Amino acid sequence: MTKTINVLATLFFTVFLSTQIGAQEYEGKFQLIQPNQPTQTGDKIEVIEVFWYGCPHCYAFEPYIEKWLETKADDVEFIRIPGVLNQNWVPQSKAYYVAEKLGVVDKIHKPLFDAIHKDKKPLYTEAELEKFFTSHGVSKDEFRKIFNSNELDIKIRQAYFTARNYKLTGVPSVMVNGKYLTTATLAKSFDSLIEVIDYLVEQERKTGN
Repeated sequence: MTKTINVLATLFFTVFLSTQIGAQEYEGKFQLIQPNQPTQTGDKIEVIEVFWYGCPHCYAFEPYIEKWLETKADDVEFIRIPGVLNQNWVPQSKAYYVAEKLGVVDKIHKPLFDAIHKDKKPLYTEAELEKFFTSHGVSKDEFRKIFNSNELDIKIRQAYFTARNYKLTGVPSVMVNGKYLTTATLAKSFDSLIEVIDYLVEQERKTGN
């Protein structure tokens, strides 16, 4: 009996110690969001990335998040939100929502990043973005109708208030379940940022969201 108790005690201590070491490893690499923000993914763990097409750091982070999405667990819901931290960001933020509305994010998202950062194309105004979309098979009329719609104006306002409510000061920023905020600056690298996201998702999984 004593031997069994000792084994159980050792096992408990080992699990406790590994948990504490794991927590220490991620200390300072994320921030608690106060107050917690509401989520929109039901029982799933919500992971939001706020980005801006003109941001070189967002462009550099894109391959990491794409690789992460390939093995994302089914209980995790990923949401992209274009950042509206500056009035000049609005046209490109609208561009993402146009692509989303038309169901062509897969045809527009990475190519738009590449065009801006790899090809150095100026794609910051409605007219410039219209030319880009039409070159990727979207009609001018479709683009203009959606780009200037009330629906997109509402989405831009929502994106603005999301950034404000989360007190974001830069991008890319990643929020987990309305409770945690992490960035490449906090995590120190993109590889570490992905590890922090997985760690925070696991914490939410353990607590049952």
